[in-house]
Parts: sequence; structure tokens; C-alpha cells
Amino acid sequence: MSVVQEKVSVVRRAAPQGRRFVLTPTVTVYLALVALLVVGSVLVGLKGGVLLDEGGILNILTRSTVLGLVAVGQTMAIVTGSLDLSVAYLIGLCSLVAAETMAGDTSMIAPAVVLVLVVAASVGLVNGLVITVLKANAFIATLGVALILRGYLEHNYTGPAGSVPRAFQHLGYDRIGPIPAATLLMLLIAAGVWWYLRRTRTGYHMYAVGGDIEVARLSGVRTSRTIVTAHVLCSLMAGLAGIFLASRLGSGAPYVGMDAGYDLESIAAVVLGGTVLAGGRGGVVGTIGGVLILSTLDTVFDDLAVDPFFKNVVRGVVLIIAVALYARSKGNGRTS
Repeated sequence: MSVVQEKVSVVRRAAPQGRRFVLTPTVTVYLALVALLVVGSVLVGLKGGVLLDEGGILNILTRSTVLGLVAVGQTMAIVTGSLDLSVAYLIGLCSLVAAETMAGDTSMIAPAVVLVLVVAASVGLVNGLVITVLKANAFIATLGVALILRGYLEHNYTGPAGSVPRAFQHLGYDRIGPIPAATLLMLLIAAGVWWYLRRTRTGYHMYAVGGDIEVARLSGVRTSRTIVTAHVLCSLMAGLAGIFLASRLGSGAPYVGMDAGYDLESIAAVVLGGTVLAGGRGGVVGTIGGVLILSTLDTVFDDLAVDPFFKNVVRGVVLIIAVALYARSKGNGRTS
């Protein structure tokens, strides 16, 4: 057993064995979600609407799908002590690669998906290598890659391009009851990432590197490879988000990721979910709660016809309060 795994085992053995309820960040975020749904339902009801009817649930879940994919990837990067600001432009690029490769031809769906994943993984690899080989700060490194992608998009595209076959649009619009099929796929992917972080050697290493990179290195963890892996996986999640948006829009859109602010939005969802920006603590379960909070806020604001400026003010206040509460928390160890 490695030193890192031994430390994790010690932490688990040291955890309280009683049945006392512990208000962890993960529990807090879901309690906040329930409270938001109740308050939002009351406010929307006062205006004569219904928040949690089939249309409202569909809106919340549809909004959560893309953000959820990106935030799950961002969780892996942040847990490792890094982050990725290139995801927004990468989403736009991947939607274009998918739509232009398909060009309305059903037989090109599989090659397009493979190509998108290759492009996304390549961008993640570049991010990881710039951080580990050139020793650049993750914020600056991924911002630089984002600007490169932005320059490419601005030079080559002035608007939507390509087209996806009608059969592929089922991914974006099919539902099982009130639940979009794509949302179920997102949750399945999130469950896979949860397992990856919690049950694999590389997952343990991500937490170790995020907790203290020097201690992890001295413990035998290949820190550079772990950081690169986290960034490749993060970019792959952004690539999947681009594929989904192409299926929704019917074509590729160069700025679809930036217009929605998925770079900062995904980081906000991760932080709301209790993952520490410094790395080493957090997880996917909390992130999904953060995604649902942001998606519910957007849906409530739309139903109430709230001014966009006020929307951002409220979202900012919610984020600051969440970070302040987590900073005051005395709990130790990883959340789910």
C-alpha cells in the first residue's frame, strides 16, 4: 500500500464512528437546493406560475446538462489543485468540429464524435504540459490556451457553421418522462467520475496532489502525470458538452460556450458544491448540487422576468456566502 493510500486509510479510521449528523459541504449544498426550490416555488406561485411543473423541471434539467458536464470535468482539475479557463472556447470549437464533420450525414456521427474527443483531449494535454513542463500557473496557462482558441474562432468563423443530421438531434431533445435523456447520460458520466476519484489509484493521487504536491511527490506520486490526466479529462468533458450543444442547436456555434460563461460558471458550481479551490478536498456529488442550484436560480429568474444585472448580483452573493460558510467550517477530510 502506498503512503498516500495509507494516509487515506488513517483518515477514514480516525473518522467519528457515532451516528451524529455531520453538516458537511455536500449536505449543506443539497439543503440549500431544497430551500431554494421551496422559496422559488413560492415566489413563482405569487406571480401565477408553477416552478416545478413539467416545463419547469425540464428547464432546470436541460440547463444542468451542459453545465454539469463541464463542472464535473472542472472538479477533477480543481481537486488536483488546478483549474481550466479554456473550457468555454473549447466547447464552441468542439461544437463546430462535430457539426462540420457530420455535415448532415448520419454515417459521419461516429467519426465526428471520435474527432471531437481527440481535439478536446489534445487541448487538455497542451494545458497540462504547459502547467507541468513550463511550470506556468494554471490560471495563466489555461487563459493563454483560451485566447489561442478564441483567436482561431474569431479568424475562421463569423457565425454558426456545419449541420448535424436530424437523427443526432434526438440526443438533445429526447426525454424519458420529464427528464431529458442527455441529463441521464450526464448523471451516468458523473457517477463514473465519482467512482474514478474515489476508487482508483489515479483518483487518490489527484486528491494527494491537490492537498500537497510536494508531499505527494515525496510519497512516490507522479505529480506531473496526474495533473496532465486531470486536464485531459476536464477537456474531454468540455468536448462532450460541445457535442450535446451541437445536437441541440443543429449546427456548431463558435461562441456558444463563452456566451453562456461556462468557464466561470463551472468553477462557481464546483465551489458551491464544497470543493476547495486550493485542491485536495471536494467531489462530484457536491458539484452536481451546485449545478442544480445555479440552474434553478436561472429558471426562477426567468419565470420572474428578473433584470439580468440583478441575476448576476444574486449569483455573486450566493457564491460569496457559500465560500464564506465553507471557510468557517471546521470539518476535515474529503466530501463526496
